[in-house]
Parts: sequence; C-alpha cells; structure tokens
Amino acid sequence: MEISLAPQLCSALPDLKIGIIDYENIIVEESPQMLKGRLQLFQESLFFDLEDTNITDYEEIKEWRMIFKRLGKDPNRYRHSAEALYRRVKKQQFLPSMNSAADLNNFFSLKYKIPIGIYDKEKIKGDIVIRIGQKTEMYAGLNGRENQLENLLLSADEVGPFGSPFVDSIRTAVTNNTRSALQIVYLPSALSISSAKELLTSLSMMFTQINGGEAKIIIKNAAPRSL
Repeated sequence: MEISLAPQLCSALPDLKIGIIDYENIIVEESPQMLKGRLQLFQESLFFDLEDTNITDYEEIKEWRMIFKRLGKDPNRYRHSAEALYRRVKKQQFLPSMNSAADLNNFFSLKYKIPIGIYDKEKIKGDIVIRIGQKTEMYAGLNGRENQLENLLLSADEVGPFGSPFVDSIRTAVTNNTRSALQIVYLPSALSISSAKELLTSLSMMFTQINGGEAKIIIKNAAPRSL
C-alpha cells in the first residue's frame, strides 16, 4: 500500500506534515478499565481547564481552523475533529467508551489537540492519496450524516474518500474484528521531524501495549522530500 500527498495539496499547504502509523496483528476489544479511567479523568481535568480558556486560543486547534479556511471551508461550520472533541468536553458531554482502538485515538487527539484518524486496513482498497476533496464527493460519516467533502483535506483509496480531519467515514471504521489498522496523525506544522517521530513513537507504543501487534511509522510532508 503506497501513501502519497497530492501535488495540489502540497502547493496549497507547503508546511503540511502528516504522520502515519501502520499496525499489524492487533486485537481490538473492549477497553481495559485503565484506559477507560484515564480517558474519563483526562476529560474531567480538561473540563475545568476549559472553564477559563477559549478553545480557539490553543495554537494546534487554531492552526487547523486556518487550514480549513485556506482550503475554502468555513471553520465555524466545519470544525476539525480535535476542536469538536474539545467543544464536547467543554459542554461536559464526555466521550463514551467505544473500543480499545477508538478510545486511544480520542485520547491522543485530546492530549495533543490535533485531528487523528484510525482505519481498518482490510477495508482500504489499493493505494491512498491524501488530497483536497472535489465538488461531488461525499460519504456517510461517523457523525451519522452524509458529509459533503468539497474543499476538505481527505484520504482516498481506489473506491473513493474514506477519512478526513473533519470526520471519518463509516466504511473504514475500526471494530472489534479489526486485525490491522492505519492511523493518520495530522501533525502541527511547527513540530520538527525529530519531535514528530518522538510523538508518533509514543502513540504507537501506548497503542501496541494495549492492542498488541507491531507498528511502523512514516512521516509525509509537503516539502520535496518525504521522511
């Protein structure tokens, strides 16, 4: 499976960095009590922090709002997934436990204030291109709606789009039957390559500690070279 950034996207977002973690031989199941408790406690702590903080003052959240605007989407109507999670916590609408992969994904997104997607690799067909959505493209999302994808950053395989920092599709969702997964991490542009590798390594280690398996890390950036 090859993963590439479309030239049009690289031109529009020259500072873009995307981390990819490829997991094999994992076991996804109900989250252990440790993870459920950690996710709950983190949200409770964050709720009190947000009482005196404007969500859009966080640099990571602000950056992805600017990226949406640069691509042609109103960030007040199309909130990226990390901001959406923060707004839920601010309203004390804490996230319910889903499974050991999805819960970790949400925890990482809250902790680092960035959009992160996780997908069942067996449901992805062929190579992946990360690009800008076209006018007629849409999919059924995890938000329970048909989502129009024009001008959104998205990931697409041979079938079509399946993921976005806005909301991911139902088609490639991770379930308890998932045995291999792909995690796409939308990194802050200010993060150095070495710091990005450290972050991705930390994510992958915690993920495999809970779900087992092996992880391989790749970083793609919009600069001429891919690391």
